[in-house]
Amino acid sequence: KILYHIIDIISLSLYRLLKVSVKFNQLSNAIRFLSIDAVQKANSGHPGMPMGMADVATTLFKYHLRFNPKNPNWINRDRFILSAGHGSMLLYSLLYLCGYKSISIEDIKNFRQLNSICAGHPEYKEGSGIETTTGPLGQGLGNAVGMAIAEEIFRKKFGSSLINNKTYVIASDGDLMEGISHEAMSLAGHLKLKNLIVFFDNNKISIDGSTSLSVSDNYKKRFESYNWEFLEINGHDEKQISKAILKASKSNKPTIISCKTIIGFGSPNKSGKASSHGSPLGEEEIALVRKKLKWHNKPFDIPQEILDEWKKIGKKGELLEKKWREIIDKKNPQLKNKLEKTYNKIDLGGLESLIEKQKTKYFEIKPDLATRQCSMVTIESISSILPQLIGGSADLSGSNNTKTNNSKIINSKNFDGNYIHYGVREHGMAAVMNGLALYGGIIPYGGTFLIFSDYCKPSIRLSALMGLKVIYIFSHDSIGLGEDGPTHQPIEQLTGLRAIPNLNVFRPADINETLECWEIALKSKNTPSAIALSRQKVPYINPKNSKENKSEKGAYVVNITSHESNVTLVASGTEVELALKVQESLKKNKIDSKVVSMPCMELFDKQSKDYQKDILEENSLIITIEAGSIMSWQKYIRNNGINLGIDKFGESAPYKEVYNHLGLSEEKITSFIQKKLRE
Repeated sequence: KILYHIIDIISLSLYRLLKVSVKFNQLSNAIRFLSIDAVQKANSGHPGMPMGMADVATTLFKYHLRFNPKNPNWINRDRFILSAGHGSMLLYSLLYLCGYKSISIEDIKNFRQLNSICAGHPEYKEGSGIETTTGPLGQGLGNAVGMAIAEEIFRKKFGSSLINNKTYVIASDGDLMEGISHEAMSLAGHLKLKNLIVFFDNNKISIDGSTSLSVSDNYKKRFESYNWEFLEINGHDEKQISKAILKASKSNKPTIISCKTIIGFGSPNKSGKASSHGSPLGEEEIALVRKKLKWHNKPFDIPQEILDEWKKIGKKGELLEKKWREIIDKKNPQLKNKLEKTYNKIDLGGLESLIEKQKTKYFEIKPDLATRQCSMVTIESISSILPQLIGGSADLSGSNNTKTNNSKIINSKNFDGNYIHYGVREHGMAAVMNGLALYGGIIPYGGTFLIFSDYCKPSIRLSALMGLKVIYIFSHDSIGLGEDGPTHQPIEQLTGLRAIPNLNVFRPADINETLECWEIALKSKNTPSAIALSRQKVPYINPKNSKENKSEKGAYVVNITSHESNVTLVASGTEVELALKVQESLKKNKIDSKVVSMPCMELFDKQSKDYQKDILEENSLIITIEAGSIMSWQKYIRNNGINLGIDKFGESAPYKEVYNHLGLSEEKITSFIQKKLRE
């Protein structure tokens, strides 16, 4: 036994001295078997895609991707986006093998279990190596376009010696079927985002079976029409993969590499079949895969020499970042400091004083402005002190009032700007804005009509899930848009947005509240914002000028006719003006009331119970007024209170006539309250 032990020690020493090379397929198989074993242990997941794309991922990480596991937030790292998020074990395996501290072998063993970072689909966590939350197909592609735009913006601002990273994406057949892929990739081609490289996992299999059941696209013609470079390769040939990446890196346009792969690669009975897509392979089949791929290791056991080789791949990134820092330290240390300050910490120091100054200015003027116009003057003021603000609109710049005198257009020839024309691509715009925020150092905002927030909803939901500072501007927020009629008049959209967790939905009533809502949105650290704005003009409502941001509490008293009032009128946006008119009418009839503006339900619901009771008194008849669905208001009424709103589609007519027709007029509401008080 002692002799055998000595021989083992000598053999191990010789191995280390000779540095026995690990074959490429062994590196790929480490990904495959971690994925197979994790899915099997969880009895849930998608093993087929990691098995099929392991060779592409290994080639990318081994030879091309610039990343540093010791500093996952390195600004000039290449971004790797797994848009095909169902194949999440591919990503988790790569992060573990390369030495990211965020993922241990125990995390992988707990794949899809409660509190594991290895969730069923990748969930963004800053500094983990998971760059974005994916799973809803197409979203990762949209985020990647935003990241590629952000890189171009930073490169233009700080120079190509400081910023020259690329964005790599793995996308599936499903990603490219989703409509958002058209929106995002069309925009990317238009902007000639040459730093964007997409690997299309062209395995021709979806959950239902062969993709021929539903798709017969000519992908080459499709992507070339977008102004993309299109390459086709064998996704299991290391040399072809590497050669394609090199060619893509030299292109002057975005590139999609169609990788012909076999889903469930290595499985004798399930490779190339839908049965390997979204279900564990099963113990018997896994044993056959181990035999076929000559992987004679227990589940989750990676031979030390293979693990060492992967760690070596990760360690290369440390040297890359070190070399990058040496170059910029010599070239321009001041510019480096400016870059890190811009990227890591957005300075909002002058925001409060600017907002206070603007509020004082407009208190003196008391203008009648549509809140979309109020938003525009706010953006113009803010953008003068906040260069990180990047705006845009889905072909409605003049209607949303998102473009100001400070706006400089970003285009394919010049990224030295702060405004993007997204075209009629609402969903793509929202996903791109998430990508801009994820890149870092940018606060994106973008506009469309409130009715089209439904087109943005999946991306808005992911903004909230990831806790991103993204600001959505939704103008034409009610039946007040008038003649465009019910196709454009939002009814249920505010309720739908308010149903999304961790999203602040603002509906300001005048210029004062608009300034305050923008201030809150910009200060918010981990919550996106949706600001709903009117088409029609509204009067200045606040009787006093206050330095305090009253909108921060979500609701506050605008006017009270007597502290003994027994009616509380609660409204948002343009209906605050209506509530004040109703208050006047009630006063003439010797009925005292209190008018409450509620620009943000989410913030009000977070206030203390005492504050909430002070605003919505228990002994008061509470009447809520909003030109939309009443569903989100029902929680506030007590003592036979009532929600006044609209629970049917609008009408095509001048907006005042539509309000009157649907019962939202001063006279009808006053009469209704009088009857209610007599009951």
